[in-house]
Amino acid sequence: MNRNRAEEQRQADSRLARLWEILVVSGKLGLTSFGGPSAHLGYFYDEYIRRRGWLDERSYADLVALCQFLPGPASSQVGIGIGVLRAGLWGGIAAWLGFTLPSVLLMVLFAFFLQGSELVADGWLHGLKVVAVAVVAHAILGMGKTLAPDRCRATIAVLAAAAALLWQTALSQLVIILSAGLLGYFLLPKADRPASSEIAVGVPRSAAIICLGLFFLLLLALPVLRQLLSGPWAAVFDSFYRAGSLVFGGGHVVLPLLEREVVPTGWVSKEAFLAGYAAAQAVPGPLFTFAAYLGAVMGGWAGAVVATLAIFLPAFLLVIGSLPYWQALRRRSSLQGVLAGINAAVVGILLAALYDPLWTDTIQKPLDAALAAVLYLLLAIWRTPPWIVVVAGAAGGALMDLFIAG
Repeated sequence: MNRNRAEEQRQADSRLARLWEILVVSGKLGLTSFGGPSAHLGYFYDEYIRRRGWLDERSYADLVALCQFLPGPASSQVGIGIGVLRAGLWGGIAAWLGFTLPSVLLMVLFAFFLQGSELVADGWLHGLKVVAVAVVAHAILGMGKTLAPDRCRATIAVLAAAAALLWQTALSQLVIILSAGLLGYFLLPKADRPASSEIAVGVPRSAAIICLGLFFLLLLALPVLRQLLSGPWAAVFDSFYRAGSLVFGGGHVVLPLLEREVVPTGWVSKEAFLAGYAAAQAVPGPLFTFAAYLGAVMGGWAGAVVATLAIFLPAFLLVIGSLPYWQALRRRSSLQGVLAGINAAVVGILLAALYDPLWTDTIQKPLDAALAAVLYLLLAIWRTPPWIVVVAGAAGGALMDLFIAG
């Protein structure tokens, strides 16, 4: 019996050591991973695959493909998936905490600074809004080359942009995405993909079914609870959960969804919204931690916690729910056409967001357009790190303010 207890204790210590290792390694990535989702995947590959060998390269490619297919923050979902494969559910939580917490803290502190300074009209904040224009324009160019490279997908992208501009409601993005997926199913090539390696998943199918069921249950039930409950937090949780559930294509695409949730309701001013989005480019980690900033503006630390948990919860449920079924799903070539149509629509939705609210609310004079062009040049041509571009934008906005005042 003593031998059994000693073995159980050894296994428990081994699990704790593994969880601690995941937390420390992902925390280092959370402090150093600048550059957006694509760069994050490169950091993950170098740390998790090349240096530590937690997965083989083919399994990592399979996991990345799964997370690109799912809605939500792709790089965060890859990190969660690696944590789950390494140490189960708690491993996924540890990987997410380490990667996300540094960015969350920085964004919340920025929100408190912005509220305390009462400088919403200052030039440096306007410069941050111009940064957001350059960042989204750069994202559209890169995504368009990859996700809408031919006539059919470019047409889907333009139609999606037109629909997003002309029909701005809470349901519009979901309908546009579903319609694009349907068009992709019928119009885009359904080439078979090569066979891939099997991923050993330590998630039972019963747990996967529960997670997927909970994902759809919350998506349907939260709007009802929002109407039934009088407190503000049910509405906040619903808005951010829906944003995390319906965003395809990475963090930049969350911009129009969140803007329609928090600005018309008066929770966050449009100026503070765009300034925070620009600041999110300067911090490491996932862009979805922009939700922590918005939550902090709305309700301090409590608001930051609610908004962050709500926007990332769908990522957990979808990754855990999909891992056991991914091998069977990705062998279906028809799904590749659906995904191609959805990805093309994502480019169009982001193009619409570049015009409204970014361009219409930010580029108001020739100096604004000139600053946006210079910042875009730094990002796209000179490959300047995003945090330097953010600092340059804030400085440029302050200088413009001095020039106009003088």
